[in-house]
Amino acid sequence: MSRKSAGEEGKVVASNRKAYHDYFLEDTYEAGIVLTGTEIKSVRAGRVNLRDGFVQIRQGEAWLVNVHISPYDFGNRENHEPRRDRKLLLHRQEIRKLQSKVSERGWTIVPLKMYLKDGRAKVEIALVRGKRLYDKKDAIAERDADRELRRTIKEWEQE
Repeated sequence: MSRKSAGEEGKVVASNRKAYHDYFLEDTYEAGIVLTGTEIKSVRAGRVNLRDGFVQIRQGEAWLVNVHISPYDFGNRENHEPRRDRKLLLHRQEIRKLQSKVSERGWTIVPLKMYLKDGRAKVEIALVRGKRLYDKKDAIAERDADRELRRTIKEWEQE
């Protein structure tokens, strides 16, 4: 049975485009997320920022840290804390695999996107390694060269 990507399955609520620029992506995982009532309402409204978020493994559990979910506009005094740590739901063997990789130098886990799947909030997380400045410059140069090549081919086809 194949897993469908977030684009095919559900509504993408937030994405972390900065992660694609700053890191080399190694592996991706889909994780459930434990939310309170006002948090899921804010997520459904699309009021999520993943930019500074990362995942920590503590005592055999995965935690989403530093992700901002705005307080629900119609919430009462029981509204949630915007940047609280949220537990991720992963299989034990996935957590062990991530823990072993993160313990090595240079590896980290970041959220790529948050989406709704069958009425539940899911987070796509990735095991990543940081890019150096010259890697980022190379990626930008490669993208510009590819864009210029496509533009030239398009002009050539029109003639």
